[in-house]
Amino acid sequence: MSIREDALLNKQTDLFEVCAENENIDIETLMAGVAEGTIAIPKNRHHDFKKIMAIGQGTATKVNANIGSSKDIALLGSELEKLDVSIKAGTDTVMDLSMGGDLDAVRRGILANCPVPLGTVPIYQAVAETVEQKKKDIVEVTEDHIFKTIEKQAIDGVDFMTIHCGITRDLQNRLLKQKRIMGVVSRGGSFLLEWMSHHDKENPLYEHFDDLLAILKEHEVTLSLGDGIRPGCLADATDRNQIQELIHLGELTERAWDAGVQVIIEGPGHMPMDQIAANVLLQKKMCKGAPFYVLGPLVTDVAPGYDHITGAIGGAIAAAAGADYLCYVTPAEHLKLPSIDDVHEGVIASKIAAHAADLVKGIPGARERDDEMAERRNNLDWKGQIELSMDPAKAARFRKEGLSDKGPACSMCGSYCAIQVFNRSEHNLEKELKNDESGSNCG
Repeated sequence: MSIREDALLNKQTDLFEVCAENENIDIETLMAGVAEGTIAIPKNRHHDFKKIMAIGQGTATKVNANIGSSKDIALLGSELEKLDVSIKAGTDTVMDLSMGGDLDAVRRGILANCPVPLGTVPIYQAVAETVEQKKKDIVEVTEDHIFKTIEKQAIDGVDFMTIHCGITRDLQNRLLKQKRIMGVVSRGGSFLLEWMSHHDKENPLYEHFDDLLAILKEHEVTLSLGDGIRPGCLADATDRNQIQELIHLGELTERAWDAGVQVIIEGPGHMPMDQIAANVLLQKKMCKGAPFYVLGPLVTDVAPGYDHITGAIGGAIAAAAGADYLCYVTPAEHLKLPSIDDVHEGVIASKIAAHAADLVKGIPGARERDDEMAERRNNLDWKGQIELSMDPAKAARFRKEGLSDKGPACSMCGSYCAIQVFNRSEHNLEKELKNDESGSNCG
């Protein structure tokens, strides 16, 4: 039985109990969401970890961190450092997007050290092995190689996979009719489109979708339906191509659910702020409330080096509108393979966006954390503020740099600290009122 099938049969399991406790929701609500498809619990049968978590309606907004080797930089040690940094920064899941080096060794090394759900994009490995090991072109990757790679990664313990099943020959033809500034920016999407053009054949991941579902169900892999036609710039956002793929994803979602497979829907990358809420509504309608995983979205195209900020802005808007899961964006986006520091900055930015959205969603514990921070600030409780902050190490460093020789305030205001001045005035006023009350009781 799969996780989804257990939920449909209302069969309570240890997994549901642990997940409900971790999510701070009751088990009945969790299981009902999994049965409806509005909640997914990514947990491969072969991957043991304690932080079993849920993505979807009624749960806290989750954040994903992408790591992975490239052709130019292919060191497992570096990726394990990024894994460690992202976990310490608070990421909820990690994706291994490796395309360089010994891909099996890198993935298995990450899996062995990963205490949260791990995702992959299997076509990356299939293509990289075809090009680097077999010395062939991208289009010479075989259908058999793609499906064997999916199965191998599932057996290894990958918890969720991004698979671009919504790209079809019909959609490829539509792309020719509505031109874009940037065409297709998804690596997986571009690989499949080139393969389809070369072979004059349908997308094998769409054509053999039932075979794919059988593999995923056997190993309990959550299907993250990839948006291979996502917009890569503001000008291409919410066009017919993007929406047509979303229609396909909605149809495939129902087929996956019928097969007992959990589903997450990937969403757009670049998008003006005034289109984000509408896109979330479209996804939720077309995919019957399936969890929505947005890649940013980035709200402007002109901030390379600061795209962790543009992504956090878009992510906060999307999550407040109902998106469930944010893929982080690092300062290195569009420029290079992210460094350890870039990974840290990306996770923190997305965690801030997720928390800001959870305040709007009314997620239990979100507002309480902010209110507690306000109390500690009012009391000039610096230790408490640091403990509650998104990035305690950075807050502690800044506090140390900002020590004032004018009392407990910081070096910004010193003895002119508004909090100190107001609290002192309030204390004096209360003292005066108390004296007045005492005087009026005399005689």
